Amino acid sequence: MSKSTFFTGQPILTQLLKYIDRGTIKTLAKSGGHDRYYKGFDTYTHLVTMLYCALQKCTSSREVVSGMKACHHKLIHLGIRKSPARSTLCDANKKRSSEIFGDIYKLLHSNFRHLLPDSRSPKKSNLFIADSSTITLFQQILKGTGMGDSNGRRKGGIKVHTLMSAQEDVAVQIDFTSARTNDVAFLQKIHLSKGSFIVFDKGYIDYSQYQRLSDEGVFFVTRQRKRADYNQVFDRSLENESIQRGVLKDELIILGTRTHAKKIRLRSRLVTFFDQEKGRTFQFLTNNFELLPEQIADLYKERWQIEILFKRVKQNFPLKYFLGDNANAIKIQIWCAFIADLLIKIVQTQLKRRWAFSNLRSIVRIHLMSYIDLLKFLNNPDLLKPRLNDPQLQIEGFKINFET
Repeated sequence: MSKSTFFTGQPILTQLLKYIDRGTIKTLAKSGGHDRYYKGFDTYTHLVTMLYCALQKCTSSREVVSGMKACHHKLIHLGIRKSPARSTLCDANKKRSSEIFGDIYKLLHSNFRHLLPDSRSPKKSNLFIADSSTITLFQQILKGTGMGDSNGRRKGGIKVHTLMSAQEDVAVQIDFTSARTNDVAFLQKIHLSKGSFIVFDKGYIDYSQYQRLSDEGVFFVTRQRKRADYNQVFDRSLENESIQRGVLKDELIILGTRTHAKKIRLRSRLVTFFDQEKGRTFQFLTNNFELLPEQIADLYKERWQIEILFKRVKQNFPLKYFLGDNANAIKIQIWCAFIADLLIKIVQTQLKRRWAFSNLRSIVRIHLMSYIDLLKFLNNPDLLKPRLNDPQLQIEGFKINFET
């Protein structure tokens, strides 16, 4: 078979970068003054370098710089002139604001979100999930939470607050705080269109925010905390099918008390559900009165999807070792990990052949700087299988057997 079956004139990294408009990045950088003190290492070059770090899973700045120097003759295809010096990269990670990378992520998501919904696994288009994940760091960078170790030391951490779309399977809103910050602070920043559903756990308990969501026409589904104070209005009748699914109670309640600071009296619904698989009883709180009680329970089960998102990003991109020891450098690396995750998701949803994200991620990492047509190869990798009658495989009258 010809060696040029999957050959293309651009490395795989360049094919991923085509989804990011370079001119728009320059405009964003210029408007925010992010390139003011950098002549050769502009925002676009910085982005390419950090994406190389994320996709190659580099664990140090020396590894990033050395790897790019080893393929310096291919860098022109990436739109950059040369690999950066290690000091230049570290200095930019410290001083260039991480906000520009957040703007790049939002722009990329806005331009290609129409490609993300997978028709093969349909989900509610108006379902969103909120949660946070803590990345452990040194206490000198960001303050930690909880009790210290017996030796008096305590680790800090950065908390990545994330709102994801269940249908798109990617983050749509990200915020960073120290590990000790309460999750409710992120809930205050979430504003969804009327009729949307948002699912979150007990870490977001705030009756005033529940009231705000209800006033905006947004339905929430969460867990009820133990010994919560509420007034029961009446029990709603249950259908036989609901009872068989594990629904124990469906109550109409009033959240809040007369002594509440803002005197909140929110009309809500409390669904008590027994999970037969786990053998546990759960109480789900919602402001939706139309869905069946078992559908409320099913909606909360979708919250597990954001745990899979965190696991996917942490396992496939370097978020255990950081190139800098300051908060800004860490935020840049996290933003670029989410940008890389989004790029691979865009590719994954365009493929006719099903690929697991981890397998697709491995192909990209191994051949990141190879001249392979990524989409063509992923849609039909079997074309690489040699033909038995290829004269190049016949050596001194012997034929190599590739069937075994």
